[in-house]
Amino acid sequence: MPTPKLTAEIITAAIEGFESQKRRIDGQIAELRAMLPGGPAESAATPELPTRRRKTFSAASRRKMAAALKKRWATKKAEAAKAQPAAAKNAAVKKVAAKKTTAKKTAPTPAAAETTDQ
Repeated sequence: MPTPKLTAEIITAAIEGFESQKRRIDGQIAELRAMLPGGPAESAATPELPTRRRKTFSAASRRKMAAALKKRWATKKAEAAKAQPAAAKNAAVKKVAAKKTTAKKTAPTPAAAETTDQ
């Protein structure tokens, strides 16, 4: 026997059915709780979770955080500036070396110079 394919309509209908069953069962639970001595009590099954509030910082602490961040970035930029001249110097040395090797390759050899003079 082939298994039926679950379509969006079938899944939606199943969800609605389960939610209605849940409401019916919650109603029955509330009725039973009301029968207990002491009257109806709140359902412990679905406690409301408090929403989490964001921590607020005072203006003074925000200024301190901003100053610390600026100091960190200044330090990082200073370190990068120190490293940059060394890298630029290495690049310049490599460029000069590359020019020398290409000049050697393109310079005519003495034997080639004699053949062109004839």
